[in-house]
Amino acid sequence: MDRQTEFVLRSMEERGIRFVRLWFTDVLGTLKSVAIAPAEVEGAIAEGVGFDGSAIEGFSRIYESDLVAHPDPSTYQVLPWRQGGRSTARMFCDIKLPDGSPSFADPRFVLKRAMQKASDMGFTFYIHPEIEFFLLRHLQPPEPLDDGGYFDHTTLGDGTDFRRDAITMLEQMGISVEFSHHEAAPGQHEIDLRYADALTMADNVTTFRVVVREVAVSQGIHATFMPKPFSDFAGSGMHTHMSLFEGDTNAFYDASDPYNLSRTAKHFVAGLLRHAPEITAVTNQWVNSYKRLVSGSEAPQFACWGRADRSALVRIPQFTPGKTSSARVEYRAVDPAVNPYLAYAVMLNAGLKGIEEEYPLPPELEQEAWRLSGRERKALGIRELPHNLDEAIHLMEESELVADTLGEHVYGYFLRNKLDEFAAYRRQVTPWELERHIRVM
Repeated sequence: MDRQTEFVLRSMEERGIRFVRLWFTDVLGTLKSVAIAPAEVEGAIAEGVGFDGSAIEGFSRIYESDLVAHPDPSTYQVLPWRQGGRSTARMFCDIKLPDGSPSFADPRFVLKRAMQKASDMGFTFYIHPEIEFFLLRHLQPPEPLDDGGYFDHTTLGDGTDFRRDAITMLEQMGISVEFSHHEAAPGQHEIDLRYADALTMADNVTTFRVVVREVAVSQGIHATFMPKPFSDFAGSGMHTHMSLFEGDTNAFYDASDPYNLSRTAKHFVAGLLRHAPEITAVTNQWVNSYKRLVSGSEAPQFACWGRADRSALVRIPQFTPGKTSSARVEYRAVDPAVNPYLAYAVMLNAGLKGIEEEYPLPPELEQEAWRLSGRERKALGIRELPHNLDEAIHLMEESELVADTLGEHVYGYFLRNKLDEFAAYRRQVTPWELERHIRVM
């Protein structure tokens, strides 16, 4: 028995754990869970827990349905909202076939495979996300919890108390928080997680969404990670800061460069920019995601980069001189309803492709791309991001990079699901259409 398993068993006994939930996500990022008794945990870690994969979105066909969830004891944490007589812990799982080989339908394995490629190139991939979400008094119709704005504090007791309670719960689960504040729109809040390797962070983002919803329900309100729940307010993003390290050295830093960006960082950014349109179906996977990526907000529309322009797709944040470990790039398209395992995998491989092929970094755009004419953007080589999920899907269909990153199974299922989603969306008659046209047509 290894030390991690020993720790889990000892902790369960000391903390009086009654249930252990085994967590994993389907291809779309929806959290799945099965509870087992403490007496079954040692066997589950050693042998896994079988389940019917054909009942999980995108996992397997009926004739190959047997899958096994293998708990990762390093992810063991007690759930703070399940204390007392029903004390509950959780572990994330790796999904495998009965013969012990990895399931290619497991989003966690997709990310592990991309991280292994980075490791083979000598890199460790780190992530630091800024996660925005809305707090609502009611879901139908949605009503913001407050009418505050960016960084507001004094009049927003409910929101401030919510963030305090959520952060306390996150930290009890071993998830470190850097910042939190009210965002620009009424009822909109942001919590930034401290950087971690990409797999740990994908687990943390999945946990974060559960914690935020649990705290909201406990306070009689609702939380949503929907990218654009209100037509008249800014949408919610999950700006993602990324860096590559070679051992303890930040591979993105170069003191001799005017931008303090290494050749590695420049090639990585060039890879993100070149492949951005084709990976957008993964980083922005819902019909609603594209209501956020429009003009008139800080959400990006064009594949360009800059330092000060917050409408750029990739921004190079300024950092404290001498603090080389904080050199990083920020990808601003991602939204908080994403499957983080798949999104981090395609972003990583896009950047690694830029490094492998030594893509040249285009010049920095020193003004907002949306202020330029289409002809000016074309002359500068600036490409648009997809306008809707349909465009994104068709770009993804032509993408060798996305197909290789996701693997045949996840790639095929994801495309089919998104095609169905957009087809269903096209059939809907919206309140906007009725209000605008029914009296005059």
